[in-house]
Amino acid sequence: MLKTPLALLAISLLCINSLLGQGGDIQIRKGMLTFAPATDRGAETPRKKRRIHRLDGSRIHHSKLDKQVQALVEKAKVTGFTLTIFNQHAVVYQKAFGYSNYDAKDYLTIDHVFYGASLSKSVFGYLVAQLAQEGIIDLDRPLQDYLDVPIPELEFEKEWRGFKELTGDGRYRKITARMCLAHTTGFPNWRWISRTGEFQPEGKLQFYFDPGTSFSYSGEGMQLLQYVLQKITGKGLEQLAREYVFDPIGMEMTSYLWQERFKDRTCNGHAKDQKVFKIDIADEAAAAGSMSTTVVDYSNFMRRILELSRSRSPITRLMFTPNIRIRSKKQFGPGALKTTGENDTVGLSYGLGWGLLNETPYGKAAFKEGHGEGFQHYSIIFPEKGMGILLMSNSDNAESIFKKVLEIGIGDIYTPWLWEDYIPYGE
Repeated sequence: MLKTPLALLAISLLCINSLLGQGGDIQIRKGMLTFAPATDRGAETPRKKRRIHRLDGSRIHHSKLDKQVQALVEKAKVTGFTLTIFNQHAVVYQKAFGYSNYDAKDYLTIDHVFYGASLSKSVFGYLVAQLAQEGIIDLDRPLQDYLDVPIPELEFEKEWRGFKELTGDGRYRKITARMCLAHTTGFPNWRWISRTGEFQPEGKLQFYFDPGTSFSYSGEGMQLLQYVLQKITGKGLEQLAREYVFDPIGMEMTSYLWQERFKDRTCNGHAKDQKVFKIDIADEAAAAGSMSTTVVDYSNFMRRILELSRSRSPITRLMFTPNIRIRSKKQFGPGALKTTGENDTVGLSYGLGWGLLNETPYGKAAFKEGHGEGFQHYSIIFPEKGMGILLMSNSDNAESIFKKVLEIGIGDIYTPWLWEDYIPYGE
């Protein structure tokens, strides 16, 4: 039995050397030596598949992409960042950079639970498309037809979520599920935020235009549709999502409600100055933005969508059929009221819960972003090429590197980054 400190030190050094040889990071946490293996931070890829194919036919090696992304993360002060790339309808690259908690210097991994923000809507779009395919809901039937009381008289546990302000404005009778998913209800994003982005403390809900006539991103519309679906099916959103999406795809760490199993695996959001935000726990399921998920789970979701597109599924045909052409200069803020033809070359449109680029050189593309305090995400797939990319971050600085990462990752120069307000850092 070894008893001398020197012998114990020698064995410790041998163990550390062995661990480092596997690839990973040695850390000291609370006085203890810990090791984070590379497989905990990103998916391993066989050497023969370490080149990533881009849209234009060019390729980039994993190691070169690692270095370029790491440099961008450091320069733009992105606290934590993950990148996933799809080739031939499958994940060929998946890696995490930076921290899950900046103060504790805990490394971010692809298994951390993120606040998904509006990625919730793309999952909801897929759920509703399936219900429509089964005949449970007609996308073009007014939602009022499914209810036994007028929409303004609907009762909610939290009264401020109701639609009483619409009393006397009969336009609510025209709203359909398609309009809610395509953001053409006429509602603002949220009642306490004006269409140009100003805070409205009175929180009054109103129509900015006649339903179905224009585009205006709206979480309010998604929430109305969620309520109607729950009435039709007699099931809550979480149960429906579990039955139609999460369980079939194997998304075990995804939910519209906070789960106790998320407790020690959730990453913190971070402000631009690296301030750590407390973890916000969703106490009610919201189709517009309460979903928590991991990089692995959401990648599995995207892979399912790519596979359905490849097989020409009626589900993805529904989701990716353009419902409205978008010619606003920006998605949000004052620019949302200005008209432009800048995105006509890619045919910027909206489907069911997904934005669409209907006219790229590589066929139709479908995208969805997510943005919440301390979290910024973006995903886009090019089904005809079997390619896609997922960016998920727990930093308010992340959107400043999205444009560059899309370009170096899969050669995506078609995402309307200015419309999304993804202004590169330093500009």
